Amino acid sequence: MTTVLIAHFIAAAVAPLLVSRWGRNAFLALAVVPGLSTVWAFFQIPTVLDGGALSSSYAWAPEFSLRLGLHMDALGLLMTLIAAGVGTLILIYCARYFSDSEAGLGRFAGVFVAFAGAMLGLVLADDLIQLFVYWELTTVFSYLLVGHSTELKESRRAAMTALTVTTFGGLAMLVGMVMLGETAGTYVIAEIVEAPPDGAIIDAALVLVMIGAMSKSALFPFSLWLPAAMRAPTPVSGYLHAAAMVKAGVYLVARLTPAFGDVAVWQTMAVFFGVLTMVLAGWKALHRTDLKLVLASGTISQLGFLIALLGTGNQYAALAGISMLLAHTLFKAPLFLVVGIIDHSTGTRDIRKLSGLRGSMPGAFWVSVVAAASMAGLPPTLGFAAKELAFGAYVGGGLVDIAVLVGLVVGSTFTVAYSLRFLWGAFSTKEGVPDTRVHAPGPLFLAPATVLAALSLLGGLFSSQLDPLFALYADTVEPLGPGGHEAHLALWHGWELPLLLSALCLVGGALLFRFRDGVERLNNATSVVDADRNYRRMLAGLDKLALQATGATQRGSLPVYLGTILIVLIIGAVWPIVTGRIWELPTPELRLWDTPIQVIPAVIMIVTALAAVFVRRRLYSVILIGISGYGCAALFYLQAAPDIALTQFLVETVSLVVFVLVLRRLPTNFSAPALRGRRIWNLAIGAAAGLVASFMTYYALAGRQEESIASMYPDAARDAGGENIISVLLLDVRAWDTMGEISVLAAAAAGVASLMFLRRRPQSRKVPDRVMALSVTPPPEQPNGHDDVDLGKLSFAPTSMHVRPRWNRTWLPGADTLPTERRSIIFEVVSRFLFPVIMVISLYLLLTGHTAVGGGFAGGIVAGLAFIVRYLAGGRYELYSTAWVQPGALIGTGLAVATGTGLAGALFGDAVLAGAHGYVDFWIFGEAHLTVSMFFDVGVYLLVIGLILDILRSLGARIDEQIERDASETDEESRAEATKRAEEVTS
Repeated sequence: MTTVLIAHFIAAAVAPLLVSRWGRNAFLALAVVPGLSTVWAFFQIPTVLDGGALSSSYAWAPEFSLRLGLHMDALGLLMTLIAAGVGTLILIYCARYFSDSEAGLGRFAGVFVAFAGAMLGLVLADDLIQLFVYWELTTVFSYLLVGHSTELKESRRAAMTALTVTTFGGLAMLVGMVMLGETAGTYVIAEIVEAPPDGAIIDAALVLVMIGAMSKSALFPFSLWLPAAMRAPTPVSGYLHAAAMVKAGVYLVARLTPAFGDVAVWQTMAVFFGVLTMVLAGWKALHRTDLKLVLASGTISQLGFLIALLGTGNQYAALAGISMLLAHTLFKAPLFLVVGIIDHSTGTRDIRKLSGLRGSMPGAFWVSVVAAASMAGLPPTLGFAAKELAFGAYVGGGLVDIAVLVGLVVGSTFTVAYSLRFLWGAFSTKEGVPDTRVHAPGPLFLAPATVLAALSLLGGLFSSQLDPLFALYADTVEPLGPGGHEAHLALWHGWELPLLLSALCLVGGALLFRFRDGVERLNNATSVVDADRNYRRMLAGLDKLALQATGATQRGSLPVYLGTILIVLIIGAVWPIVTGRIWELPTPELRLWDTPIQVIPAVIMIVTALAAVFVRRRLYSVILIGISGYGCAALFYLQAAPDIALTQFLVETVSLVVFVLVLRRLPTNFSAPALRGRRIWNLAIGAAAGLVASFMTYYALAGRQEESIASMYPDAARDAGGENIISVLLLDVRAWDTMGEISVLAAAAAGVASLMFLRRRPQSRKVPDRVMALSVTPPPEQPNGHDDVDLGKLSFAPTSMHVRPRWNRTWLPGADTLPTERRSIIFEVVSRFLFPVIMVISLYLLLTGHTAVGGGFAGGIVAGLAFIVRYLAGGRYELYSTAWVQPGALIGTGLAVATGTGLAGALFGDAVLAGAHGYVDFWIFGEAHLTVSMFFDVGVYLLVIGLILDILRSLGARIDEQIERDASETDEESRAEATKRAEEVTS
């Protein structure tokens, strides 16, 4: 099972490469992975029928009772066959649905296969948290698939709607799962089902879990996202919205019903909202004019049907539910695929424009007839056999069962009506509508739908052979049906009430279709609630509320923000000081200094900090703050903390550069001095915050009751195979903290870039021809007649040009683009020597960080300083040509390396981010001591370099562009004004 999941994600990773090489035919190769998974699952049927189940378990983080468990029983086997089997056929369908020129086809292929892997993980997961992870992966992947057509606003909106609704349900479900797992004392699903807990907490947890299932399966009131998602390409609808994603909620209900089917809140929510959804969505489908929307509303109706059956909590309904689960997949997926073929062949899905397709597309017509017959419940299809069971599950019960049965009959009547509406709308010859011109689909295009429809027919003919597998699941549910009836799946049960009800549904559905015009008018008249419009209004209201709250609390004043933070700090610290009578603790020994030389940097810090408050020029203030920071680094060094001192020094240097870059777009001086009262208030807050912080730091030593753990650090460093205590703390002892911190750095980089590139993309990213001639082989003439070369190809796709040999390049070619007054020959010459030296130093700090001063963070900053030197010497074009890898790629790679290193421990049976070290023989180079944390440090190194490059791109090169654009606009205005004056003089 693990191999199946890994194979899908590997295939997803290589899918873009295959598509770039083979075009749309790459989908045929990708179909091999789910195809083999289907074959593997098929061969597990004998094992499962013998009462066995496949299980695997792996301890992920034993100290937190976290495990990775997979479990395949009858339900898991059926869902695996559905997810993998239908996925295989739809990948084959994609090979003819898309064209080779489809935008983003490689991305689509990768995400589609990844979704299939996530869906398989969801149905095989035997741990609640693991199930939730796969649940959310399907949410993210479905968002990307629904929004495939990124250039269309409607597509993006539909994807966001689906993401918002299902994420809300997922978060509610997560809370419920945590409550369920903590109350049960285990998160293993099999153990929870075997010994289900009870109580009020469990009732609340089940409500939250059911909300998650309802949102995923688009039950009322969460139904609005599924019709909107029909903006997605048809393969997405055929897989996600007929066979996979929407079945996740159904699967969750089916998985937990054996444990909680007798819990009133679980049963009531499933049956009530299931039947209500079936009726409302079925009625809605009767006035849809888009074939895809007819099926979308029908899908919502059938999902309600499934959850009502599987949530009822007796064997009869469970057998009917799992039978209908397979039947729905086999009739709904081919219908979606046929709609895609019609749309592909005619250019429309509107039933008001389609006419005469029965004769021009006979293959698609007969596939649709078989699938629609199963959807309507006509014999001898699997849909008929499953619906007979569904009606029988409520025959002979009490008033509640009778009410449910009435709802199912009404919903099934609507199902017959919209099945006929689909066939009529797609294939009939309509009066007054000319026959639609088509180009016939190829056999491979129609084959997947044909296979699925044929299986729907064969499933009915051989339904008794499916009964043993389905009964394995149904037998886990207690009790039997109403009146103690036992159930079995078969095509014929005799002349009984369910058969009469089926006939009643067929007659009623046919009558509704016959009088469809009146039904449409009644439908439109009763559709007083527009869910989509109400959803938009709700979001608009939330936006308005957020805007009002932001306007009331965020006034755009940084002093106010900082003052608020400090006041909260002061209040939060003073309260424990007063209530704890901290002044009564023993007074620790007070020393003004450890060595008199510490006075020098301390005085410098105090003087520069005070001076920074009173200076009027922004640049002076920045320099003074920087000097204060360097003084702090000196104090760290004198306190025997060279690692912290080095980091402080490097961070202060980069901060100075960033400040100077930003100051170019700010006024030279600060604004007018604040009023006297405001200045006194600011002084009071600052002084109080400083005093409180000093007081708490001083008395923290007095409050210590146990021996300091500082003496344990050297031993911890040696155990981790290092000698640098700081590095060991960051990369081993507190590796989780470091992981969080580098994630914050990545988010900060994204924030800076989004602020600078919010309005429009950079427009001036072309390297002048003279620069190209010095650094690369001259490019071919541009088709637009210009000499300039698109810098996007230079900076971030170096394979698109032939770089000159190293000995034939010019150093700092970008400097030739700078105005003469901005160039410094001395700086350019010095930077030529500094750049390689600084890079070597950065690598040295990276590699020796575990045993000496340094580390990935310090090394990354030093490497970033090397790029800062080149940017300052050569300008933005030099930055683009030097940093040939996108900053985002470096940041992502760094995060991936750090995360992968952390997960390596779990792969080898240890905890996540577990440290390890040893000696490796590098042949002639000798033996070297390696640690796992060194590879973690490499990720930090790459991420920090990417962060600095992103800052240079955003606050350096981007501001350069703005300055040049402003200067150009000023020159144009001056020339226009001069021309106007000349014309006035002439006239």
